[in-house]
Amino acid sequence: MSQDNDLDLFQQMMGDVKPLPNDTIEFKKPPLQASEAQLAKREAALWLSEQCPDYLSLDFAPPLKPEDIIEFKRNGVQEGVYRKLRLGKYPLQAKLDLHRRTLSQARDEVIGFLQQCMRLDIRTLLIVHGKGERSNPPALIKSYLAHWLTQIRDVQCVHSAQQFHGGSGAVYVLLRKSQEKKLDNRERHQKRTS
Repeated sequence: MSQDNDLDLFQQMMGDVKPLPNDTIEFKKPPLQASEAQLAKREAALWLSEQCPDYLSLDFAPPLKPEDIIEFKRNGVQEGVYRKLRLGKYPLQAKLDLHRRTLSQARDEVIGFLQQCMRLDIRTLLIVHGKGERSNPPALIKSYLAHWLTQIRDVQCVHSAQQFHGGSGAVYVLLRKSQEKKLDNRERHQKRTS
């Protein structure tokens, strides 16, 4: 009986209540728009295959300190991939040492090294630049290398190395997958799901 009493009491209490008209509004987030600065940066990024005498500028790079950590991740790179690179968990397929190079030599060697790695389908690299504690200004090559790598579209992400690979005196670089590797991955994943 108590359930009937509860129901009667509820109906009595709600007797003069009128439903509200449906006034719900659907909030749609506007699609994210890249800022003008981001668009300009994307447009300024160069592919390794482009040949231009002023490919990577020697004029200016934001100065870094010898102990600064270099970090860069392009949009679309998965966090897990970036974390694995940052922790040095990918097997290194190639290494370039820039010690005792002039800025111009370092730029030319970086471009040639990255182009060769792309041709050979090598994706995970270590570039040793040194800390530049004794250079004037300090960390000159390091600063320019960090700046250059963000300008090259084929570079997906970059992070200063773990201590066992050189610490803040070296960087891990992950290059873009070649079309052949992308197709190979698609085929492998399709076989798993079929």
